[in-house]
Amino acid sequence: MSSIRRWLLAGLLVLVPVAITLAVLNWIVGTLDQTLQILPVAWHPDRLLGFHLPGFGVLLTLGIVLVIGALASNFLGKKLLLVGNALLRRIPIVRSIYSSVKQVSDTLFSENGNAFRKALLVQWPREGVWTIGFLTGFPGGDVVNHLPSDYLSVYVPTTPNPTGGYFVMLKKTECIELKMSVDEALTYVISMGVVVPAARPTPPLNPPL
Repeated sequence: MSSIRRWLLAGLLVLVPVAITLAVLNWIVGTLDQTLQILPVAWHPDRLLGFHLPGFGVLLTLGIVLVIGALASNFLGKKLLLVGNALLRRIPIVRSIYSSVKQVSDTLFSENGNAFRKALLVQWPREGVWTIGFLTGFPGGDVVNHLPSDYLSVYVPTTPNPTGGYFVMLKKTECIELKMSVDEALTYVISMGVVVPAARPTPPLNPPL
């Protein structure tokens, strides 16, 4: 019975990650295939081929993103984006949502963006309890008038979904820089501590971040 139990667990360790990966990929491909609805019915791959072959929506989405990126990169496209941004910022409810999302997306996807700079070990939600946070920058705006200069802006993600979390400002002396990359730290958080990255040397927290 011990051998059967060990084989069963070994089989689950092999199959569960594969099944979850395939399920996520199937959901992504199925979602992107919905972009085919913008094409005329006569141009649908299912009609042209006579059977359903998933993945054409991924290619169409990629093509649309590339075309939009090319248009937005030239002089006329930049002018149109400025006009569109100015228009959206004039709509009362839309401007608050759009401005926030745009700032985050510019940080995450721009070539010069650096959303998460370093992985840190911080005490959260109380002293004596430690978790992983990510350095996002330094306090700004009117906040700098009320806090000393030795504070850091830190994002503390939730587990296993790191897209939700808390933005906190902590003293630099209360943050410990971890000897792992941001990707390794995110994997550590998402896996709930199961996937432990190997320690490696990193530059010290001071100076500067």
